[in-house]
Amino acid sequence: MDQRTPGDIPEETGAARRDADAAGAPRRDADAPGAPRRDPATAEREAQERIAAFMAAADAPDDGDADAPDDAPDDGAAAESGTTTADEDEHEAGLRAVLGSALFTGPDPGVVEEVLHEEEAEPTDAERRAGAVAHAQAEEAVRGIYLDILTRAPEHDVQPSLQRVADVLELLGDPHRAYPVVHLTGTNGKTSTARMIERLLREKGLRTGRFTSPHLHSVRERIALDGAPISPEAFVATWEDVKPYVEMVDARSQADGGPRLSFFEVFTVMAYAAFADAPVDVAVVEVGMGGRWDATNVADGTVEVLTRIDHDHERWLGHTLEEIAGEKVGIITDRATVLSAAQEEEVDSVIMSAAAQHGARLLRDGQDLAVVDRQLGVGGQLLTLRTPAGVYQDVFLPLHGEHQAHNALLALAAVETFFGGGALDGGVVEQGFAGVDSPGRLELVRRSPTVLVDAAHNPAGIDALRAAVEEAFPFSHLVGVVGVMADKDAEGILAGLEPLLAEIVVTRAATDRAMDVEELAEVAADVFGEERVHLAERLDDAIDKAATLAEADPEEVVTSTGILVAGSVLLAAEARALMGRATA
Repeated sequence: MDQRTPGDIPEETGAARRDADAAGAPRRDADAPGAPRRDPATAEREAQERIAAFMAAADAPDDGDADAPDDAPDDGAAAESGTTTADEDEHEAGLRAVLGSALFTGPDPGVVEEVLHEEEAEPTDAERRAGAVAHAQAEEAVRGIYLDILTRAPEHDVQPSLQRVADVLELLGDPHRAYPVVHLTGTNGKTSTARMIERLLREKGLRTGRFTSPHLHSVRERIALDGAPISPEAFVATWEDVKPYVEMVDARSQADGGPRLSFFEVFTVMAYAAFADAPVDVAVVEVGMGGRWDATNVADGTVEVLTRIDHDHERWLGHTLEEIAGEKVGIITDRATVLSAAQEEEVDSVIMSAAAQHGARLLRDGQDLAVVDRQLGVGGQLLTLRTPAGVYQDVFLPLHGEHQAHNALLALAAVETFFGGGALDGGVVEQGFAGVDSPGRLELVRRSPTVLVDAAHNPAGIDALRAAVEEAFPFSHLVGVVGVMADKDAEGILAGLEPLLAEIVVTRAATDRAMDVEELAEVAADVFGEERVHLAERLDDAIDKAATLAEADPEEVVTSTGILVAGSVLLAAEARALMGRATA
């Protein structure tokens, strides 16, 4: 469809303007003071009337010729000339009417300007109330849908088949084929890297979809459009669109002795459908767990990113790094470009082998990419990054930690690759990274005392967190508030935190998956010693106790004491909410 802006609509065609000037006709200037304004219907009616008059005149008999006598005197030539001139004037007038009509010039520019630029009236109180009620009803519907989907197999329960998701998407018309995908896997750093990639793509002017997990506060965070969680109304509409097809495939699978779609499989279907419906120009998609059998892997990535791979989810992915990496390289597709973080030697060999098997181009941090320099800054760090396309200097990243600098490097190279491999405009890189945030990742949520929240939940993540805190925050007395899931390496997490924390308050997130506080306290006592370990069943009580401990010594400067909440994504989310940060 050809869409024209007001600036594209001419006031008059050039021919009509010249004819009007030659005939001495008044020019209609839409900007002239006091100039009459016509609405489109009036302009069209007037044009039709002029055209009808012109056509009627053209069809009428030539009365002048009929009345002229056969034996006209010699001055008949002059009379004939006068008649011709009158005919030409009439023809030109009709032509001017046609060319000056809305059929040729479009609607009256003045009216167009009024329509397009007229300020919308402020909603009335009644309209505001109605809108608030509708929004609340949609949010309530989202909660109902979420609770319904929660009855399915949990997202951490990998079901080794992509067929169910593929079947639903096929019934929907394969929405995941409607846009290119940047696909991410890894153990830590996936969400932060995905957010950076999405932000750079958006800075380049693309409409983006982003699928990440888990969520912190609202399930709508998992499906983001242009950097914002999908609206409640769109979430409900998407579910209503896909639900019949999900149920159809559920029934078929169960009839064959298989399971229903899992929690994560349903959300993957919803994300791909929502992105096609938006529509987006590109989707940035993070795997839920692993890669080979992850529901997101029904889509083929144009660019594929592997963040740092380490031990986690060993029950499902394997106990060795080679086994875990073997599952994660399952996202690599034929002739794609793969970007990899610096990895352990055994992981590197798995990645290089998989890339070679698929004829994929492989770019590695430390080989083809590098963080050349890193300087601490207020609220973040100043980076110099090298990619195959060039060197980017003085890039400010408002996130702490060396690990985030390397996540930024992967994101930058991924976006370069997406656009063909050339260097990005410096302004795009500067503005894109400056606008990045990553809620729940070493996030400062309160001052006096300082409260930091981090979602690190495995030993590798804790190691990165500890290094970042030691580098960016000069604490003299830091108290930890820690809770972990029952299936996590609690001892490894606590051992990583021990050198950083003066004391620890063990607690739990409000979920059945959380490790019992008494059990966690026993592990903590072995790592920290009993005198440094405190208990609080509820998170709010744990934070209050930690604040009291942090400020117990009046000799210590308040700004050098603080609290760190870590050990679980759910715990980080609850701490953010307690501090008044209930959106992400």
